[in-house]
Amino acid sequence: MTEKELKAAFQALSPEEKARFLEIENREWLESLEYVLKVEGPERVEELLRLLDEYLFRHGVYPANRLSTPYLNTLPKEKEPPYPGDLELERRIANILRWNAAMMVTRANKKADGIGGHIATYASIAELYEVGFNHFFRGPEAGLDRDLVFFQGHASPGNYARAFLEGRLKEEDLENFRREVHPPVPGGRGLSSYPHPWLMPDFWEFPTVSMGLGPIQAIYQARFMRYLEDRGLKPKSSAKVWAFLGDGEHDEPETVGALHLAARENLDNLIFVVNCNLQRLDGPVRGNSKVIQELERLYRGAGWRVIKVVWGSAWDALLAKDKEGHLLRRFEALVDGESQRYAAFGGKELRERFFNTPELKKLIEGMTDEELTELTRSRGGHDMVKIYAAYKAAVEHKGSPVVILARTIKGYGMGPTVMAKNVAHQVKKLTEEDLKEARRFLGIPIPEEKLPELPYYHPGPDSPEVRYLLERRKALGGFVPERRVRFKGGLEVPEEEFFREFYEGSGGREISTTMAFVRILAKLLRHPKIGKYIVPIVPDEARTFGMEALIAQVGVYSPQGQLYVPVDAGTLTAYKESQKGQILEEGITEAGAMAEFIAAGTAYAHWGIPTIPFFITYSMFGLQRIGDLVWAAADQRTRGFFLGATAGRTTLAGEGLQHQDGQSHVYALAAPNLLAYDPAFAYEFAVILEDGLRRMYGRGEDVFYYITIENENYVHPPMPEPREKVKEGILKGLYLFRAGEGKGPKVQLFGTGPILNEALKAQELLAKYGVVADVWSATSYKALYVDAIEAERETRLLGKARRPYVQEVLEGHEGPIVAATDYLKALPNLIRGYVDRPFAVLGTDGFGRSDTREALRDFFEVDARHIAYTALALLHEEGKVTKRTLNQARKDLGLKLEEVPPHRR
Repeated sequence: MTEKELKAAFQALSPEEKARFLEIENREWLESLEYVLKVEGPERVEELLRLLDEYLFRHGVYPANRLSTPYLNTLPKEKEPPYPGDLELERRIANILRWNAAMMVTRANKKADGIGGHIATYASIAELYEVGFNHFFRGPEAGLDRDLVFFQGHASPGNYARAFLEGRLKEEDLENFRREVHPPVPGGRGLSSYPHPWLMPDFWEFPTVSMGLGPIQAIYQARFMRYLEDRGLKPKSSAKVWAFLGDGEHDEPETVGALHLAARENLDNLIFVVNCNLQRLDGPVRGNSKVIQELERLYRGAGWRVIKVVWGSAWDALLAKDKEGHLLRRFEALVDGESQRYAAFGGKELRERFFNTPELKKLIEGMTDEELTELTRSRGGHDMVKIYAAYKAAVEHKGSPVVILARTIKGYGMGPTVMAKNVAHQVKKLTEEDLKEARRFLGIPIPEEKLPELPYYHPGPDSPEVRYLLERRKALGGFVPERRVRFKGGLEVPEEEFFREFYEGSGGREISTTMAFVRILAKLLRHPKIGKYIVPIVPDEARTFGMEALIAQVGVYSPQGQLYVPVDAGTLTAYKESQKGQILEEGITEAGAMAEFIAAGTAYAHWGIPTIPFFITYSMFGLQRIGDLVWAAADQRTRGFFLGATAGRTTLAGEGLQHQDGQSHVYALAAPNLLAYDPAFAYEFAVILEDGLRRMYGRGEDVFYYITIENENYVHPPMPEPREKVKEGILKGLYLFRAGEGKGPKVQLFGTGPILNEALKAQELLAKYGVVADVWSATSYKALYVDAIEAERETRLLGKARRPYVQEVLEGHEGPIVAATDYLKALPNLIRGYVDRPFAVLGTDGFGRSDTREALRDFFEVDARHIAYTALALLHEEGKVTKRTLNQARKDLGLKLEEVPPHRR
């Protein structure tokens, strides 16, 4: 019987007959397997199962429970859809882009040796990009169906080359590649080395070249898109997040650390495309194995749909001819280091080393070395038909994220020096031989005598190539990448009246700045205008930060809702999960939470939705652990509030060395648009928050805020008068909190955060020695420092006689300064050169310890006694306090100073 007749006969069976048939079939299979197991042993069973798998794979069937499948394309030839575009034209476009990208980098390095750039990466990824550009990536005119595309950072010359053909960039722009400060060619803009929204805010959307940051951000962008949709802030759409990344990039923990989240939350709006050119900077990614197989196991194990695009169309005939699986078994034995040799050395090498058995030799009978060379270059990632089939399957897939593992050649078409060689990543200039070979291979119609000029090739604005790519982009909604800011400000944010209750202090109650923050956050969540836009983000520490009541109030976001009755049901702090939940509880992952902060803090640009993220984490595990992501946030103009909770070296008492933060404010200096504050009281926090909402969401400024909050309880006073002047000082970094009274030698005491209370106690101690101390709250040394260096520059370069704010505000307040902080001494020392008097700093340099706050502050020499003694010592140096008084004070205060400083213990 034919296959058709067999199928018809089976379908004709009654349900009872089918059940009986299947029962007999199952029994026969099991009896056969039982025989083999008992008579021939488990090794033979494994062999049979392998043969069955091979048979299935050759017919395009991939059992779901396999972590690894054979080294074949996931989609067999017979399942490939018709290609919808002009293949020949698209190939020509890809090759023109390869040429122009290579010329751009080579010309840049001819003009300025060492300026850098990369040729080989884009050469390997061109077809993967072009199929997307011509058939899949939806641009900004697609509205809420637009796609977010994370481009591979080292391939940026290809993006510029495409924008050149599209008419978005001129030749003068290409000439200024990596020359942003002083572009050498007039009339052109400087082009940033990699995707940087800060430098090219109309072009790039996502900074990706710091390895691993693109993938984790892409995952959380896809997740945040679902969050917006589930909460009703954005209509549901077919928008996708595409992320292009390298195979070697998977060695970065950030690349793979959040894969499980994407699968757990069924993010079928997410597609990874891995450019498996098998090489990293120094050599093969996995020379002794196959990186594609390794990545397949990784992604399938994490719950992703995996589509492998390994072999190009030139292999189809051989695979069809190989009825017994010899070629498949040879593929399985192949390692990446060997594979690269074939791409580098061509058909002769392939004939001698790969087709190395009688059965394999028979498969290639009659084939020339040129035909075999074509086989060495026929990789799935360069075959547009194979790529389109994979992309179409990925876009149509439902229920899980998709990864496409595409095998390519690094430096494809770039000549013998570059293509598939270990040095490919470092090549910045093409040799004369490379130029000739690249021109031939890519089919670029430039005369040989013109090659020394390294000419760009533009087929003309009315050429078939340019008309085609412009038509395709128009059909898909406009150019990509292109950054359009859809929300430019104007959100109606709360004014002073909303925060006024927090100006009045804690009413005699002892609270922490963390508790003050939670109260303000709870009120913001209820605000009729902006409450829905508030996005609290917590990496599994909400209860530590006193936020459990908010969980019951607004719920934790879960796309599945809550499928269980929580153990604390019926209580005021019941754990509530909801599809419309507002809190993003990320679990123990500061990197993931920061990636979510970036997604929420850039939604104003991508979607025109001004979500306001409040990312609350242990301050020690914030800027120190995820500084690279903070830098990426700054680059892409993220807006929002980053809260470093349980902050301070001595404020977090018993947790010890790895939890006590004394350095995050120093790290915060690095990001230019990150404003950093360490408030002591609720009113200070309220003023900073009001300012941030107004600047970021009212005016649309590209800044974000780092604010440390602590868990030490004390009474919070009302805001001093005059309030407008105090508010100005809070934001500028310094204001007079309490003036000293009486007559006597003067001293100025600066305190930050909870250490301000130590300065207040020191003020009382000093009064016993006839010293009048003014106490200042130093809310931001970064703000003071930035203002001072700007004033210095304005005076030196611009001829403006502006004094730094710290000098202005201290005018009329005599005496030396003692600045005490729960952070490194380096922080107050930033302004040492801008004050005109003796300046002593007390800080917490060194490793933290577990003990009481009192013991820790004694150890680090930042308590009231040390502040008072230091003030007396400065006055003694000025001749205003006697040596006898100083010695008596040391005795009275009970100071037992160690010979070895705290930072050496």
